[in-house]
Amino acid sequence: MKIIGEKINGTLKKVRRAIEERDSTFIGELALSQVSAGADWLDINAGTAPDRETEDLLWLVECVQDVTDIPLCLDSANPEPLTAAAGIVARTPMINSISLEQQKIREILPVVREYRCDVIALAMDDGGIPASTEERLRIIHNLMEEMDKAGVTPDRIYLDPLVMGIATNTASGGIALETIRSAATLYEGVHFCAGLSNISFGLPQRSLINQVFLTLAIEAGLDTAILNPLDRELRGAILATELVLGRDRHCQRYTRASKNGLIGRVAVS
Repeated sequence: MKIIGEKINGTLKKVRRAIEERDSTFIGELALSQVSAGADWLDINAGTAPDRETEDLLWLVECVQDVTDIPLCLDSANPEPLTAAAGIVARTPMINSISLEQQKIREILPVVREYRCDVIALAMDDGGIPASTEERLRIIHNLMEEMDKAGVTPDRIYLDPLVMGIATNTASGGIALETIRSAATLYEGVHFCAGLSNISFGLPQRSLINQVFLTLAIEAGLDTAILNPLDRELRGAILATELVLGRDRHCQRYTRASKNGLIGRVAVS
């Protein structure tokens, strides 16, 4: 299971303040804390107004690359900041994200092709987020065809089934899980990625819901998630799930993490 650290996001108040004040120390420490917690990529989302997003995204990239060489997941709906940031990263980035929306195909797919990026591909089109598994699979089929024509190989594609909040639709979890499970049988070599915290939005004890959904999603085929790597119990759920599914040879990853105090609740004295 691969982790994309979600914390460097300008929609979060502390991060937005750091961007506005150009507090590189805060951003660097936030990056390092996620790397230490086991992140494989860091999502970088300026989340600022279009007229300053490119400048802010480039600044965030530079702040992070000053302290770590971890690969970055460049997060924007706009091609200009993505193109600018892809041109300065030290390692080939991931792009978050593309979809079957025609503007995204027209403007962001060329960025993915030019820089040979990995890409998160959302199961949605100009009609919005489909309500059914069948509609999401139809979009995924067409999206895979578009990326194949652009030379994007399956191993660089991270299909996102669109995890939506169960507070507004209790079927959301099942739809996302079935989309993963079905697509996994159709497209050999692709990855699956989800924005995990969406599932629990608006509900209490969100980490518990995230843990349960993540466990089910891993079994269905999810191999990557955008999440908070600083959530110890969530990291423990990942390792325990892989352990139970027989994906942890000799239980080494789980026992090592437990021995080093990286998972589980922190004891209160």
